[in-house]
Amino acid sequence: MDTLDRLEATIRQRLSASPESSYVAQLHARGLPVIARKLGEEAVETVIAALAGSNDELTAEAADVLFHLLVLLAEKNIALADVLAELDRREGTSGLDEKAARRS
Repeated sequence: MDTLDRLEATIRQRLSASPESSYVAQLHARGLPVIARKLGEEAVETVIAALAGSNDELTAEAADVLFHLLVLLAEKNIALADVLAELDRREGTSGLDEKAARRS
């Protein structure tokens, strides 16, 4: 997780940078709807790469999804550790049981 931790820290630092000097700052300046839309675009590109691309293309798109997810989380002030804690909480629970519990 070191890579994701370092990336999260870098993204959080760049939120306050000048938009002229940082892609993250540009996204931040454009606001949450743009960040969310960009994550959606990257997710679609990942699906396309999974279905029709090479493993290298899928790897690159998966990296883009993780990056843009971390930007979205930072924009909403949600720590990656909180997401990981939620995954830990779900560990050992059947995916079917977990989904059913969310409907209750």
